[in-house]
Amino acid sequence: MRLCGSHIGIQAGISRGAVAAVSIAGAIVLLFLLIFLYLKVFKKSKVKRAPLFPSQAENNSVLQHRHDSVSPLDKMSESAALVGRSSPGLTGITVDKSLEFSYEELARATNDFSLANKIGQGGFGAVYYAELRGEKAAIKKMDMQASKEFLAELKVLTHVHHLNLVRLIGFCTEGSLFLVYEFIENGNLSEHLHGSGRDPLSWAARVQIALDSARGLEYIHEHTVRVYIHRDIKSANILIDKNFRGKVADFGLTKLTEVGSTSLPTRLVGTFGYMSPEYAQYGDVSPKVDVYAFGVVLYELISAKEAVVKMDGLTTESKGLVALFEDVINQPDPRIYLPKLVDSRLGDKYTLDSVHKMAQLARACTQENPQLRPSMRSIVVALMTLSSTTEDWDVGSFYENQALVNLMSGR
Repeated sequence: MRLCGSHIGIQAGISRGAVAAVSIAGAIVLLFLLIFLYLKVFKKSKVKRAPLFPSQAENNSVLQHRHDSVSPLDKMSESAALVGRSSPGLTGITVDKSLEFSYEELARATNDFSLANKIGQGGFGAVYYAELRGEKAAIKKMDMQASKEFLAELKVLTHVHHLNLVRLIGFCTEGSLFLVYEFIENGNLSEHLHGSGRDPLSWAARVQIALDSARGLEYIHEHTVRVYIHRDIKSANILIDKNFRGKVADFGLTKLTEVGSTSLPTRLVGTFGYMSPEYAQYGDVSPKVDVYAFGVVLYELISAKEAVVKMDGLTTESKGLVALFEDVINQPDPRIYLPKLVDSRLGDKYTLDSVHKMAQLARACTQENPQLRPSMRSIVVALMTLSSTTEDWDVGSFYENQALVNLMSGR
């Protein structure tokens, strides 16, 4: 009996030891599990907070752009963060089909951004001619404060690729913000229409440039995953290459809208004289904002006048180009008065019928009601017809707007 009691006591001691050992092991496992979960959550939260363009404290957080605020459709195919060599803490992104350049390389290519290499000046920076890696290029140097415009242009031009859109080659984020484009030999349309020292564009070239520009806009309006709206279409933002073909440029103000949406409230930006009424008054943005501005460009192509015309005389009165043409188009027979608005440098090297049809198209584009304006697809079809040899203008089967069909047919 005593032996049996001792055996029971030993078994009880072993059981208590086993339970204690299991408890200690369980506590250790639980502790390691908690540590693992903590580290995993902590690292995840740090990754989410990592900015796409981390700011520098000394630059007052100019380039803050949080990665987690960008939707998957908007992300710019970044593969790794790149640290700016001349600006510690400034980082950029690598983008598919584009290159990252160093500041030193861009400076060498532009003779330290000399005035002799400067070929343009925009609202967000200067443009310089460059000989870069054996190729001609145009480099836009932007202020650090223009980070939103820099990102907008980088985002658009790495997502869209079209013959009639200026091609982005690369970028640099050292010291300032730089965008590197293909070099377009013949400057912009505004220089040809309003500047001096250039031969006047022929009427056929003007129609072709209008068609090229319309095709570029049609692409960003109707053939991209999201609808892109340029918001600053004007003759200065239409570039002309060596073959006198047009390319739409300067996407620094571009807005994105969801597919199928009609408008997007936003802050007012753009150029006076090209703004549609609904945009200027209420800030409403839709593809029809670009259509309106394009109509103004068509009027410019006809007249070679600025979007806002200074009237003759001793007064300082100005008048919009749209209103100037409407006064003529609303006449019982516009053909009588229209030649007075045609660029005098064309002489008699145009047909009045062709000019009248382009003016009708411009009038359709600049309707006060945006719903009455044609789509860029319809505009492309109209300009294709105008540029062809056929005299048949009644292409109603291509249009979704019967009022436009009647207008273009002269009914």
